[in-house]
Amino acid sequence: MNPTLYYCYDAYCGWCYGFSPVMRKIAEANPSLSIDVLSGGMIIAENPVPISATAGYIKKAYPTVEEFTGIKFGADYLWHINNPELSDWFPNSEKPAIALCIFKEYYPERQVEFASDLQYALHYEGRDLTDDEAYRHLLEKYSIQAEIFYTKLKSEEYKEQAYYEFQLCKQLQVTGYPCVLLQVGDSKFHLLARGFTDYDTLSARLEAALKEN
Repeated sequence: MNPTLYYCYDAYCGWCYGFSPVMRKIAEANPSLSIDVLSGGMIIAENPVPISATAGYIKKAYPTVEEFTGIKFGADYLWHINNPELSDWFPNSEKPAIALCIFKEYYPERQVEFASDLQYALHYEGRDLTDDEAYRHLLEKYSIQAEIFYTKLKSEEYKEQAYYEFQLCKQLQVTGYPCVLLQVGDSKFHLLARGFTDYDTLSARLEAALKEN
């Protein structure tokens, strides 16, 4: 089998947002490598809780992410973190995961780019990814017909695909995000990154694992 790089991420994961430029660079540098972005389902709950439940933690953590990764969180996102009692956000990983599954059908080779765009929409532009309208600007960017996309966004088929990805991340024993694995055989995997990893380190590990194959 041809090697496949699995990038396990979550749209709501701040460290994944910081890691997204690294993954985009990896994808650009390895155009022939098959890359599959899997949503981890970091925030899935029967009864979603408001952003105020995690805002205190995020407020302390985001400067560290900025310092380590060089990424910047946008003022429109940080407003919700700094004013959680006024925010109407109830974070939930389900809808962005479904959106990614739909997108993969259109552009399987641009998964990393789309996942990155989802994270930018949330963490920089401050769009609420549980709101259908949060995706409209990306449909224009990628020339996807809105009516078809929104029909799929509400369908059971793509919801099932998203939950299959959540399960797959569990089967791969992913316990935190971001996580990058290279599959080189039916049951042979190389763990290349667990948590934020800089480009040079990840690229060197990928090269070594591909040579070993």
